[in-house]
Parts: sequence; C-alpha cells; structure tokens
Amino acid sequence: MNRRDFFGAGAAMGLGMALNSSTNFAAAQTTAETDRRAEAKLRISSQLGPAPGKNDAEKLANMKKYGCEAVEYHGGCVGKGKEHKEMANDAGLEVSVICWGSCNGDLCSDVVEKRQPGIDALKRALETAAEMEARGVIYVPAFNGQTKLTNQEIRKLLLEFMPEVAKFAASMNTAVIFEPLCRMEAFFLRQVADGASLCRDIQRIAGTSDDNPGITVMGDFYHMDTEEANDMGAFICAGKKYLKHVHLAGGVSNPRRTFPGENDRNYVDGFRGLKYIGYTDFCSFECGCAGKDKEEAFKKTIAFLREQWEKA
Repeated sequence: MNRRDFFGAGAAMGLGMALNSSTNFAAAQTTAETDRRAEAKLRISSQLGPAPGKNDAEKLANMKKYGCEAVEYHGGCVGKGKEHKEMANDAGLEVSVICWGSCNGDLCSDVVEKRQPGIDALKRALETAAEMEARGVIYVPAFNGQTKLTNQEIRKLLLEFMPEVAKFAASMNTAVIFEPLCRMEAFFLRQVADGASLCRDIQRIAGTSDDNPGITVMGDFYHMDTEEANDMGAFICAGKKYLKHVHLAGGVSNPRRTFPGENDRNYVDGFRGLKYIGYTDFCSFECGCAGKDKEEAFKKTIAFLREQWEKA
C-alpha cells in the first residue's frame, strides 16, 4: 500500500466512523453539520486546448454538446471580456475562470520595480473576469526560476499587497485563485492546504466576508498526484469557502497529464472530498490527449469522470 492509499483509507475510515458511530454522538453531530454531500455537483468546464474542434467556435460547441457547462479562458482574453463572454454565451456556456499564470513572476519579483506593474496587470485580469461573470483569475506567485526571493519572503510579500487586491476582487464579485504546483514547476505553494492557509491570513487582513473573500485556492489533480498524500483531505482542508476551482488532468504516470481515464490516475478520493464540502464550482480540463481521436477521447473522459463521481 502506497502513502496515497494509506492516507485515503484512513480518511475514509475516519469520516465513516464520525458519521456512523453511535458511541461518539458529539463528534458525529459536528461532522454531520459540516457534511454537505447533498449539495455537491460535478460541473465540468474545459480550456479551449483540450476540446475537439477546428476553431474556437467549434470547440465551444463541442464542449456544450458533450456535457460541459463552462469554458476556461487563458490570459489572452484580458481586455476582451465582452467578446469572449458573447462567444461562450452563443455556445450556451458560462465562463468558469481566467487561467492567467504568474505574469513572469513580476508580483513576487526580487526586482522591486516589477511588482506594481504586475499587481496592476492582475487587477486588469480581475476586471475582465468580473465582466465575464467568471469565478476568478488563476494566479501562480512564481514558477521555478522567476524570482530569487525565498519561500518566507514571498509569503511576507503576498501578505503585504494581496489584501488590497482581494478587496478589489471582492468588490467586483470575483476572486484571485491561487494555484499550487508540483515541485517540478514551483518551489513556493505546492499544497492545497498551504494555499488555504495563505487565503485565511490574507482575508483576515483584508477584512472581506466569508461569502465573498476575494482570495481563494484551487486544486489540480496532476500536481496533487505528486504533492498531496490524500486528495480527499486536501480538498477538505480548503473547504467550500476557499476552494474555488479544480483542474482535471491525468497524473504523473505515462502518459502524463492526459485526459482523465487515459492513465492510472484515480479521482474517486478527490471527488469524495469535493462532495463532502458541497463543492458546486467547476472542474475544468487542462490536459492533453493521448489518443489520435480527440473527439472520442473527450466523450469518454466525461463519461469516465461521471462514473468516478458516482463511486465517490
């Protein structure tokens, strides 16, 4: 049994004991009050890249045809919110989020002069997200090699400038969404719980509401395959308040980061966590396709995910 299976079995057993044991009524009652499985929904989104089609309009149409509810746009949509929202609406889709990235690490750069332009760029992305009624803007503080600051220095810096950005986002009913990455891509912020802890501290300074904190976190099944001991526990640590988005992608076994179901990555444990917190935001494809027939693979992966959801 590997560490993921060990911790997964422990988490499931602990949850079952808390919910079912008549000898510990107080613990069971507390757990039941936070168990929101009846509210949870699997709502599928996709970036344009993984979707089958010869152009954006065809890709959007196929997303809707095969069961997606939303599209996740890349940072190129910033400043073009109305245009991109109309494209999504024409296909019968919502806009889930903007996958914005790190802005070359400028917001957390060791070069002080780069920071404010980076913050201003993030605010423009948030304005576009608000225009498209998207949940938020995915933000990575820094990829490997983009800053010389240490983990401690980056965290301190984020606590200095991000509360004001969180208030700005909350005022427009959207949010910054931290994305934890695996160690091959980033040295700072690698686990969902770390992101949730950072959100909590930023929200405390910003004074934003629990219903609209303006600062949130996401999980990516590919990165979590390396960094998390237990997917269910990771999502429960973030909770419904802070977990705002999920990326769907196969794990690190070959073929890497492909459609779910094309390698041995399992989603049941993670989906149990999403169900437990009553997750109703989007799970979005950010992955490649191992096969030659992308359209067939797209249909199969959605069916596979719905099966995994039912098992959770």
